[in-house]
Amino acid sequence: MARQLRVQYPGAMYHVMNRGDRREPIFADDPDRVRFLETLSQACEKTCWQVHAYCLMSNHFHLVIETPQPNLVAGMKWLLGTYTSRYNRRHKEFGHLFSGRYKALPVDGSGTGYLKSVCDYVHLNPARAKLLRPEQRLECFVWSSYPLYLAVPPCRPVWLRVDRLLGEWGVHKDSPAGRRVFSEHMERRRLEDLDEAFKGLERGWFLGGEDFKQELLAQVHIAPSPSHFGEMLHEAMEARAQRLLNEALQRVGWSRDHLLARHKGDRHKVDIARELRAHTTMPLSWIAQELHMGSRGYVAWLLQRSKAVSRADNQRELPI
Repeated sequence: MARQLRVQYPGAMYHVMNRGDRREPIFADDPDRVRFLETLSQACEKTCWQVHAYCLMSNHFHLVIETPQPNLVAGMKWLLGTYTSRYNRRHKEFGHLFSGRYKALPVDGSGTGYLKSVCDYVHLNPARAKLLRPEQRLECFVWSSYPLYLAVPPCRPVWLRVDRLLGEWGVHKDSPAGRRVFSEHMERRRLEDLDEAFKGLERGWFLGGEDFKQELLAQVHIAPSPSHFGEMLHEAMEARAQRLLNEALQRVGWSRDHLLARHKGDRHKVDIARELRAHTTMPLSWIAQELHMGSRGYVAWLLQRSKAVSRADNQRELPI
């Protein structure tokens, strides 16, 4: 079967889903779910993603994400690869955790109701899978974003954006009254026969109207090969990395010439390299070249040493 082309553009919205290899669990327990959400948080920091909904089931997950930059592929590669590595390390496993390619369904987020449909699909997933008893409310399933929609804003992660979905439900103020209205809407929605309503989400290749479909096809027509999107993605990532690099240089009072003149292992260089690794998906080879730090292996060693020193300092500061 031909591999689906990933259509990427600034401001794109997707319903992303992936299952465990051979439909096996991807979460052995709650600490795994916490670790996945921590990894998702880091991915959002790196990519500037905004999450509109998520749900963690036993052997698969659902995400509704918006990508201000065209970086779905790079971000998902980092998210899935990093979580797999952390899962395997914790459980002393090795090899694949996820089954093949993730599914990424482009969603029309222009306020025409499609975002509401896909977020409802995600938030109602536990009820439709019979994980909740009829008398239990939807928020009893804690491993989705739905309970956070009903929480006060300070209790939500910064990467979860609730205003778009609330607005499509006609809730224009994130207040206790508005959240109660949203909860009542969802409990009524839960009682509906949703098989027909959600058919397009389970069988189609996009979620939107004819105009949105033509816009997606135009993206493919402009670039019939995936290489165009790879080039666009790389340029977007590099532009972000260059901006962060310039900001870091300004903070320490350096120019680009200082990078060439200073020693490869200068502590300011190491600090900047660590920031670029935390907030971008640029490879170590790029960081080494831009900061004049020698080989990618040397940069990796410097970062690992810096992490170990920082951990040791923290342990010495712990009260006895």
